Amino acid sequence: MTTSDHVLVYGASGHTGRFVVDELLRRGLVPVLAGRSAERLGAGPTRHAGLERRVFGIDDADLVGAALTGVGAVINCAGPFIDTALPLARAAVRSGAHYLDVTAEQPVVQALYRELEDPAREAGVAVVPAMAFYGGLADLLVTAALDGSEEADEVDVAIGLDRWWPTAGTRITGERNTATRLVIRGGALTALEEPTPTSTWSYPAPLGTQSVVQLPFSEVITIARHLRVGELRSHLNTAPLHELRDSSTPPPTATDERGRSDQQFVVEVVVRTGTETRRLHAAGRDIYAVSAPIVAEGAARLLAGRHRGAGAGAPGEVFDAADVLTALERHADLTVTTTSRAASRS
Repeated sequence: MTTSDHVLVYGASGHTGRFVVDELLRRGLVPVLAGRSAERLGAGPTRHAGLERRVFGIDDADLVGAALTGVGAVINCAGPFIDTALPLARAAVRSGAHYLDVTAEQPVVQALYRELEDPAREAGVAVVPAMAFYGGLADLLVTAALDGSEEADEVDVAIGLDRWWPTAGTRITGERNTATRLVIRGGALTALEEPTPTSTWSYPAPLGTQSVVQLPFSEVITIARHLRVGELRSHLNTAPLHELRDSSTPPPTATDERGRSDQQFVVEVVVRTGTETRRLHAAGRDIYAVSAPIVAEGAARLLAGRHRGAGAGAPGEVFDAADVLTALERHADLTVTTTSRAASRS
């Protein structure tokens, strides 16, 4: 394993990548800007001008490996991750560096778990995909709600957005990601039923009661990785989904000095075990921007040895979920709330 405070950010010139670089700098780590285009890396904000840049594609494994020399961790922000995740993660493991990414793609997480569990363990490094708004945040909330237990009868994850103005990367990934979406039913991963189930969900303020559709992301795969769950359903409110699918919807618009948009979100989890129901939710601003402190928190903990061993794993498996959420309340303007009110799925 490489001992270094240098963190290579692949896709550093992208929308999420720039947030990640800023977050690493705030934490005193040393970002290394990386990507496929020297022009795009050079066109970044002036505050990144003095940072090291490494330009490389992902088609040549030897070239990728050489490009990771001297870094302690790799954060992959370059989607579609179905193209980039395995080549970068394999190279990171061979180089003795930890690997994290921000993927929402279920097949990507499955492939990383399947192919890199043993190599990562042997190399003494961790591979942690989906350490982001989609995937990681729900995984951490569910793990924290279980409070040390590893099983639940039912879990509902409800993501609520007041809008979804997608990046170009989100649109490309959506076009490429045609895999069957998975849920947990009867204790096993299984295809989301057709027609896709719809219902309503009563979100915390300001969203309130909204129409939702079942739309599972990478949290299903991460949760299934380390928790025994009888039924797992993931919901998204339908209004932002319509925006996402509308080609005329603009990209995010920065409204503060950090580059964040005004988008508001809530991620609520309801965990039922026997007669007990636990409900947690996290609320914040800008799903792309908040992914930066989530993945940077993971990188900082990996570099500091504050994680549970080597291998490929889920965020709530590799890290102390409750402690990470507490840290994110400080670093990410994230509010995490536990409530005992009854679940309101209908």
